[in-house]
Amino acid sequence: QLQFVESGGGLVQPGGSLRLSCAASGVTLEERTIGWFHQAPGKEHKGVACSSSDGTTFYSDSVKGRFTISRSDDGNTIYLQMNGLKPEDTGVYDCAAGCFIATTIPNHNWGQGTQVTVSS
Repeated sequence: QLQFVESGGGLVQPGGSLRLSCAASGVTLEERTIGWFHQAPGKEHKGVACSSSDGTTFYSDSVKGRFTISRSDDGNTIYLQMNGLKPEDTGVYDCAAGCFIATTIPNHNWGQGTQVTVSS
């Protein structure tokens, strides 16, 4: 299982923006489908966005039009630009291989993730 490092989280007011970053140590991601997952407090991880190696992207209905997933020029860092943040976006964000929009990865060993808190 790939080990990812996520960063960029923080505390932001409703309507604010954040950009999250995801990279994997010692592994290239340019030819892999990578997804971002949101774990709301007390709930399981759910996929909110994913990017395939050919540039195709998918989003959950809850973030469509507000979040944008993209890759660095070398394809090895996956970003999640989060605009128009809402309190319900609060939680831990992780990345993982694969596309699992609005669902989770069974029996997945999640890493630390990055905490996003949307509050006034």
